[in-house]
Formats: sequence, C-alpha cells, structure tokens
Amino acid sequence: MIALQLQFLLVPFLTSIMGAAQYMMQDAALMNYIDRRLLSLEKRLEKCNQDILDYVEEFRDFSKMVLSRLAALNSYKTEVKSEVENLLQRIERSQRDIDYIGSVRDSSTCIEVHEDLVKQQLFEEAEEKRKLKLMLNASCDHVLEGIKSLKVVKKTGDKHGSWMKDPGKKHAKIYLLNGSVNNVILEFENIMTFMESNHTLKARRITLPFPWEGTGHILYQGFLFYHRYGSLNEIIKFNVQKRKVTDQMQLPGAGKIPAYQLSPSTKIDLAVDEQGLWAIHAEPEAEGNIVITKINHVTMSVEHTWDTSCNSKDAEAAFMACNTLYVVYNSPSGGTSRVQCVYDVLDAVKTYEIPVLHFPKRQGSHSTIHYNPKEKQLFAWGDGSQIIYKLHTKQKV
Repeated sequence: MIALQLQFLLVPFLTSIMGAAQYMMQDAALMNYIDRRLLSLEKRLEKCNQDILDYVEEFRDFSKMVLSRLAALNSYKTEVKSEVENLLQRIERSQRDIDYIGSVRDSSTCIEVHEDLVKQQLFEEAEEKRKLKLMLNASCDHVLEGIKSLKVVKKTGDKHGSWMKDPGKKHAKIYLLNGSVNNVILEFENIMTFMESNHTLKARRITLPFPWEGTGHILYQGFLFYHRYGSLNEIIKFNVQKRKVTDQMQLPGAGKIPAYQLSPSTKIDLAVDEQGLWAIHAEPEAEGNIVITKINHVTMSVEHTWDTSCNSKDAEAAFMACNTLYVVYNSPSGGTSRVQCVYDVLDAVKTYEIPVLHFPKRQGSHSTIHYNPKEKQLFAWGDGSQIIYKLHTKQKV
C-alpha cells in the first residue's frame, strides 16, 4: 500500500523534473542561436566599417588625382590659349600674302597682276608703315656705329645673370639679378655702393613671388618685367617698390626654343629702348630666326610683331636701340663678341650698311646685354663680371 502511494507521488515529481529539463534545453538552444546571430551581425558590421574606411581612402586618392588633373588641365588651357593667339596672329599675317596671291591672275602665256590690286597692296604697305612710325617715335634717328670703351665695374655672382638701371626713373639705383633661376633682387642706392667690397650688406633684398627664368628680365618705369620660371611664355609685371605682381601676359609663339643658341637658359629676352618695352625670342616655325615684339608696358598687350632675318644660331645676346635690333654673335667656345646682324623695324637701316661691330678688349661670352636709352650705354654680364660699354652713334641716312 505504501509502495503504491510512493509510486503515485514519484510519477508527477519525475514528470515535472523532466519537463523543467526539457525547457532548460530549449532555452540553451535559443541562447546559442541568439549568440550565433549576434556574432554574425557583429562580423557584418565590422566588414561594413572596413568597407567604409576603404571607400573613404579610395575617395581621397581619387580626389587627389582629380585635383592634379584639373591643375594640369588649367596649365594646358593657358598653353592652348597662347597657341591659339599665336595661330591667330600668324593667320592674320599670312592673310595679307593670301590676298596678294589671290590678286594674281593666271594666263596661258604669263602671269598678269591687276594694276589696281598692286596699287592697293602698295597703299596698304605704306599705310602700315605710317601707322608704325606714329606708334614708334620716328624722331629716333640714330644708328650704332661703334662700341667704344669697356669698363668692368665689378666681378660678382654666377656665370649667368643681369644687372641694370631703370631708364624710366630719375634715381641712380643699381639692380643685380644673379643666376638664370632665382627670385631675389639686390637693390643698391648707386653704383658706388654696388662697387664696395661689402656691397651685399648694403643691398636691399627684394623677394619675388615667382622665380625668373633665364637672364632676359628688364626694369622699366618702376616695374620688373620677367619670364616666369616653369611657364612656357608668361611674362610677369612686378612693382618693385610695392613688392607685388600687378599684371601678366602670354607672349604668343615664344618659349619653345632659346632666343639665342649660346644662351640656352633664356627663352624670352626683354629689352627697353627709346620706344619702350620689347620682347626678343626665336620660333621653330620661323626656322630659328629671331622674332621681335613691341609690347605696351601699361596694358601688357602686343602692339606689333616682326619676323627678322637674324638667325639665333651662334647668337649669345641681343639688344634694341632706336627701333633697331642688334644681334651679338660669338663662337661656342667663347671668343670676341660681335654685332653682325641688324634689323630696323622701320626699314630705315639696311643690314649691309652696318659693318661688323666687335666688342673691345675682351675675350669671353655674354649672358646678357641690355641697352640703357637714358645713358646710351650697354649694361652687360660676362662670365660673372658686370660690364659697361659706351656706344658711338651716327644719324640714320
């Protein structure tokens, strides 16, 4: 009887225990499932974070590449604009020749030129010369007859450089620009200060925002005009006293080859004479012949361009004086510099009328020769020496 009662008591107890165990197993399975799901989600979130980091890094690299390409495109845009302007000028110059060719009428026996068209052509050429004489002061009537005395003022600086006065100012300040690539100008109160042994201590240092290229820079009316280093043909106008860039321009056709074969660092040589600012350079399209351009220094615009017959081969420098280009030649090993090609933009001087002019008392080469119209002298840089040449002139016939 007692055993039967125990049996009745144990059965529900065991049943309840087994039920509890079953529930515990189900809970454990559920917890295991939840844990696995959380682990999977955590791995996905970690991968998502890593992907985001990778995308951010990729986007940064892409942004850098795009900015670099845009900067290059901007540079190409400037060069293309310059090339287009150069092309337009050449087309304009060629158009006159095309018009003349179009005025020629073929015949089975000969070529007959219409008299009216010839008259028109001659009239246009005369009108062009008249305009040029108005633009360029025709009262400038002297021509170089000889290079007289030589004075070595000082020997300081690199093999290449330039030094000058500002012919457009009344002061006697001297400016020294050392090297073919630099951005520091030394300004001296006068030539006596410059000649002192400790001259650099008394110099005012002027730092340019962009370095120059070559030695063809020039000072005029308080501004330094120079070819910007790294650019094809950009000319900078820099206010020396205010120490800031005030303007710039692109010189069409320039910058592809050196202006002078013996001075390869100078692609654009800027010059000043009685008529103002000029640019001298060479173009492959002109078979290496020198091209001269009259520049309006106020508006920084091209006024007129001439293709000369003077070749850049064996040339070391050139200068403008009274509307006339004088090209200085030498031997590649260095010898006696000489002027043996002359080009007058108004055709008032013929090359054959000018004898070969030798530079006196000196063997070597020049990296720069600039004419000072105020003092009628040449300021030259030869193998690190600062030289002054005095000139002998005569009236144009």
